[in-house]
Amino acid sequence: MTTSASSFRQVPGRALLFAAFMLVASPAFAQSGPFAGMEGNWTGTGHILIKDGGSERIRCRASYKVESAGAGLHQILRCASDSYRFDLTTNVTASGNSISGSWSETSRNINGTVGGRVSGSDINALVEANGFSATFAMQTRGNRQTVAIRSQNTDLRGLDITLSR
Repeated sequence: MTTSASSFRQVPGRALLFAAFMLVASPAFAQSGPFAGMEGNWTGTGHILIKDGGSERIRCRASYKVESAGAGLHQILRCASDSYRFDLTTNVTASGNSISGSWSETSRNINGTVGGRVSGSDINALVEANGFSATFAMQTRGNRQTVAIRSQNTDLRGLDITLSR
């Protein structure tokens, strides 16, 4: 048998090994987007910042569904304090280092757009609606996540929460 004939016969075996490797490894590669690792239910506490300068302790629950190989995220965030409650739903998609999408807050019946940047596991975005805008910053480190939201010209100046799962 010549060397080229021997090499030719090894190609299907090598291709099969490569295909098997890709099938086994694909779940690791599939979750390579910026939202990879966020899937699941998170809970935590923090403070809601009120326009007059005060703050209230707040409790939150978040549910994340990750889609499109880690590049899509559906988030439901529910928070409540003694005086405030909000239900936020967000759908965002990442493309490279940019994110875009939509959000709605059902208890106040408002909705708008989200646009921002991703750097590693940090997200910085601007959320907007008619007459409203806020900055949104989220850092995820393993099973711990911090969220900071800041707004102007509303009764609520912001929100700082720490979530874990």
